[in-house]
Amino acid sequence: MAGEITTVLREIEQGDRKKVDVLFSHVYPKLRSIAARLLSRERRGNSMEPNMLVNEVYIKLVDQQQATWKTKSHFFAVGAEAMRRILVDHARHRNRLKHGGAMVRITLTDMNAKALSVGRDQDVLEVAELLDKLEKVDPRQAKLVELRFFGGLTLDEAAEALCVSRRTVAYEWRMAQAWMRAELTGNTLK
Repeated sequence: MAGEITTVLREIEQGDRKKVDVLFSHVYPKLRSIAARLLSRERRGNSMEPNMLVNEVYIKLVDQQQATWKTKSHFFAVGAEAMRRILVDHARHRNRLKHGGAMVRITLTDMNAKALSVGRDQDVLEVAELLDKLEKVDPRQAKLVELRFFGGLTLDEAAEALCVSRRTVAYEWRMAQAWMRAELTGNTLK
């Protein structure tokens, strides 16, 4: 399957836009699984469903005229970024409508991929804000958090997407977690 996906990605890169539908038939189950896992902690009554999220990702990715997806992992990395943008926009929109935009800052004593949830608008917006800050400090670590939190990628998949070793990704994941934990608790690292 991975070989088929890579072949389809190359055909799309060479200009065969008709292959985008073929690509999505191959990757839809994984994207749907990622979306379902991301939204599994969603509070009842939320309007965002996994299929809706995957469909919005599809629309965003198809609208790219210059798609340069090199590998399956790279494709999922781009998909993770699209999911992040969609979830952040959705959370901002709901907060404006329901709460006048007023948000309560969350404080966590232990930050990991499961401690924060895309099911809570404050968490999505908090992570997005933290990623913007982290990107200024270490862009690769910010991308890693995006891949893990919004894309649901494993350390191995993230390593492939970032073109670094698993050991490097594991180390940077711990560093990013420590940085985010410090930011969330107000004990910023100097």
